[in-house]
Amino acid sequence: MSTTRPYSPGDRGPEPSGASGTSGGAAPAAGAPDGGVATPTAETVSPPGPPGGAQVRRLSFEDQSGVVPLARDFTRQALYDWGWLPTATADRRAAAEDVLLVVSELVTNACLHAEGPDLLTITCDRKVIRLEVTDRGTGQPSPRTPHRAGRPGGHGMFIVQRLCLDWGVQRLPDVAGKTVWAELGTPS
Repeated sequence: MSTTRPYSPGDRGPEPSGASGTSGGAAPAAGAPDGGVATPTAETVSPPGPPGGAQVRRLSFEDQSGVVPLARDFTRQALYDWGWLPTATADRRAAAEDVLLVVSELVTNACLHAEGPDLLTITCDRKVIRLEVTDRGTGQPSPRTPHRAGRPGGHGMFIVQRLCLDWGVQRLPDVAGKTVWAELGTPS
């Protein structure tokens, strides 16, 4: 799949079958479909509770390549399923594009600094969308200081910091790696 698109990822509808990591909105099973290409393991989880409560999507990156476009397409499909896309206003479109950019930055950082991501978890409720990327890395992500806008590289966590309501790193005792999380406000 090409990562170059002839249009921005906004209002053109979901990606063709297979490009988003899901087929018709359903979670695909792990394995290799016809053609021998591995399908990512994805699951949709809706916790019990009142209608309109938090919705959760998880994407495992085990044995996957091209994880950044895979994560963006998976996230884009979730945004369609949750009604963020297609958008009616420029503000709503910008909110969706911010989510896609933050996913790209978090997954890219896991690739560059932590041997790649293991899991992407997206949780959405009425007010906040939370993105979590779990990896096996030991480093501590932080915006590069001082930030130099004119220089290449080193902008990822600065972008996350600027676009998100909050972000951080969670580590569990006796478990290798970390989860880098970021929260963005849902469009009004």
